[in-house]
Amino acid sequence: MKDLTKGNPTWLLLMFAIPMLLGNIFQQFYNLADTRIVGQYLGENPLAAVGATSSINNVIIGFMHGLTGGFSLTAARAFGEKNTEKLKQTVAATVVLGGVTCIVLTILSLLFIDPLLHAINVEPDIYKDARNYITMILGGMGIILCYNAMASLMRAIGDTVMPLVFLIFSAFGNIFLDILFVKYLRLGIRGAAAATLITSGMSAVACFIYMKKKYPFLIPSAEHFKFSRKFAGDMYASGCSMGLMNSMVGLGSLIMQGAINDLGKDTINSHIAARKISEMCMMPMMAFGGAASNFAGQNYGAGKYSRVRKGLYSATMLTWIWSVLVIIAVYIGTPFFVQAITGLHKEYIIKTASQYTHFNMPFYFILGIIFVLRHSLQSVKVKLMPTMSSFIELVGKIIISFLFAPKIGYKAIIAAEPISWLFMTPVLIWGFVSCKQLKEPDVPDIGTKTLA
Repeated sequence: MKDLTKGNPTWLLLMFAIPMLLGNIFQQFYNLADTRIVGQYLGENPLAAVGATSSINNVIIGFMHGLTGGFSLTAARAFGEKNTEKLKQTVAATVVLGGVTCIVLTILSLLFIDPLLHAINVEPDIYKDARNYITMILGGMGIILCYNAMASLMRAIGDTVMPLVFLIFSAFGNIFLDILFVKYLRLGIRGAAAATLITSGMSAVACFIYMKKKYPFLIPSAEHFKFSRKFAGDMYASGCSMGLMNSMVGLGSLIMQGAINDLGKDTINSHIAARKISEMCMMPMMAFGGAASNFAGQNYGAGKYSRVRKGLYSATMLTWIWSVLVIIAVYIGTPFFVQAITGLHKEYIIKTASQYTHFNMPFYFILGIIFVLRHSLQSVKVKLMPTMSSFIELVGKIIISFLFAPKIGYKAIIAAEPISWLFMTPVLIWGFVSCKQLKEPDVPDIGTKTLA
């Protein structure tokens, strides 16, 4: 647990972000191991089936991740306010609102699973495996939700270390069960899905036991479930806003992938390599953005509005410092990175991937602002501007994918995200500048209380 309302903002943000960054990196390596196990023991078709359903995962599961993340922003404000009753009410509302949403979304997803798979043009030879895998994952959505909700709550009160520990536990457990179910018990693609759900469930149980022992002020009692409609409405608006942001990003990427698939295998492989490089480069900025979001939430709840502003400036500076470093590394090392990722030495793939990374990287200074402001504005109760910015990104990707990619090819894809970022950023900056509460004087002595 870490009180982010006291101490040097830059140092706090850095220390808060490091475990989140390690978690992101570990998740990437785990995903690679998981992919390797499925591909090695089940073959190309099951591997392709898992990959084919990733877009559905990104939209539906991504929405639930955003929902619980949005709920946790209310918890961060209550923690900064040192309001135990409000904190417990937030947890209670998370259980109710998250549970109901999860049940409804699970039922709808399973009812419309076939239309969803047809919509993304899943090939007939992998359709059965894809359906079996995504049906199990969506059917067990509630298990995944439980862990993510508790991990988000712990981050809201300043604990990023234990979510990392539980993530590592889950990842190693998943790899072990993948090998057991897939290689030895020969459960096929269902075994891979079961491994994910079982380890998520184990992590959720471990997370709850830890929270109950370490943070009893997070455990609600019966009376805390009697929250007002206004409180529930505010929380749900925040959660849905974050969820829609995640879903729109995933949907935009899905639409762009469809345009890329028409450009040939070499271009697809070039894009895979370029995106892997970009995703790794974005991880620290994502971590700084997550740290800034929780920092803003706690200090907003504490009435330290000037400190919120300082924290967001510090987080932006950290993303810019990282941008300088990563631009140098990528401009020098892209050919090596592409060969390491793809195992291919084709000049076209290296050249095309390099064009993507070299064009994108200078815009990382803008992307840093987006990562910091998009979630932090939600923390200070500015919901419309972040959602509008994500909608602009989605529209930009749709226009470029359908209008420009067929005419000028991969160059349109290369420019799609930077152009979207340019149009998104003024909306977010306006949301920050126009936030009246952040212009108010700090509330005195609100942080003198302690949580019990």
